[in-house]
Amino acid sequence: MLKKLFQSFRSPKRHTQHIRSTPEVLNSGQHSLQKAQFSRYAVNIVERLQNAGYQAYLVGGCVRDMMLGITPKDFDVATSATPEQVRAEFRNARIIGRRFKLVHIHFGREIIEVATFRANHPQNDEEEDSNQSSRNESGRILRDNVYGTLEEDAQRRDFTINALYYDPVSERILDYANGVHDIRNHLIRLIGDPKQRYQEDPVRMLRAVRFAAKLNFGIEKHSALPIRDLAPMLREIPSARLFEEVLKLFLSGHAADTFEMLVDLQLFDPLFPASAEALEYNPTYTHTLISEALVNTDLRIKQNKPVTPAFLFAALLWPALPARVLRLQERGMPPIPAMQEAAHELIAEQCQRIAIPKRFTMPIREIWDMQERLPRRSGKRADLLLDNPRFRAGYDFLLLRESAGEQTDGLGEWWTDYQDANESERRDMIRDLSGKDDGASGAPRKRRRSGGAKRKRAAGAPSTTGE
Repeated sequence: MLKKLFQSFRSPKRHTQHIRSTPEVLNSGQHSLQKAQFSRYAVNIVERLQNAGYQAYLVGGCVRDMMLGITPKDFDVATSATPEQVRAEFRNARIIGRRFKLVHIHFGREIIEVATFRANHPQNDEEEDSNQSSRNESGRILRDNVYGTLEEDAQRRDFTINALYYDPVSERILDYANGVHDIRNHLIRLIGDPKQRYQEDPVRMLRAVRFAAKLNFGIEKHSALPIRDLAPMLREIPSARLFEEVLKLFLSGHAADTFEMLVDLQLFDPLFPASAEALEYNPTYTHTLISEALVNTDLRIKQNKPVTPAFLFAALLWPALPARVLRLQERGMPPIPAMQEAAHELIAEQCQRIAIPKRFTMPIREIWDMQERLPRRSGKRADLLLDNPRFRAGYDFLLLRESAGEQTDGLGEWWTDYQDANESERRDMIRDLSGKDDGASGAPRKRRRSGGAKRKRAAGAPSTTGE
């Protein structure tokens, strides 16, 4: 199940990754890359910068992916020109970022990212210029605008497979870190001391997992070794940045494999603490539901169908919800308000780790709320639910719960048939419910309390099973 991770323990015995001051140069006859394969805009930027007297190369993921026969999502350029010098050369350029200053050059909808060569940070705090570089007490880099040479830039790259520089003019590849070797051997290997590099930026642990899952590579033994101990450092990363990283992890078409590796390397806990707790106490159900959701997400991406982060986060967080709902019901709160209160509480806690925008948290809550409403089908309720804009997402989520083993007394099949039925058949289906306890859906019942008619109407049992 963890094939990609375990590949790392069959890697060559090479502990320290040395960076050469002189790169291995692969001429056009020694590799398969051709200038015409790359974005013409990116190639044009490299040519213009070189003509202006600067060094410039296509670098990183686009070179790596081209060597693996994968179509790159974007094209990056590395250059000796500073951001200000790049902007002076291109009227359509814009400088972005403070922590890591970059230039975006716009060509219609296509954006080419241009980065200035970086150098290592000063080891002596007194030599460090806070406008260019800074670290916190644990060694995490807070600002990274120390410019350097091409050789220094190669040292600062995270993984060997991302430290390949392609010159489309001469069609040569410059390899400073044995990246071509690791591509051929399907290995994710950090440049430099793994512990130090993860401390500089803990997100590199997530990137290692993402590349391993995406490329079907193993994580090299010494690069994997510190991850479990350093995983808690992810709690120091700004929640907005983690949101972007989690989208990359789970919306790249390899989410199911990514989840397995995150759990094994103990990286899932600092990202989703409540769900990690549910995984510990109810492992079979939690693992099955999340895995089923991620397998379906991967399939939709492969089929070029739309996917929404709202449904993804709803599935990742759901296993932590039922216990909270039942606790509130035990205190006397009716099922639907209990669901709403528990959802609000859980999402608020999660947003402290991963800043999920409101445009997604609202649909998450509506999907969950629909799970409490779908069992209530008597009278005109079924038709009203069918017209609800969140019905389809709620229905799909119900089927996901059932596939994970939740017992809903055939609720998913009923709604499947109801959608396909004609008007007369629908009325018969509603009448057939009159002899049943509508809304029970096989869930544990909450004890009724005596009181007015309003309490009686609200005292249906919750559909949040899976405890």
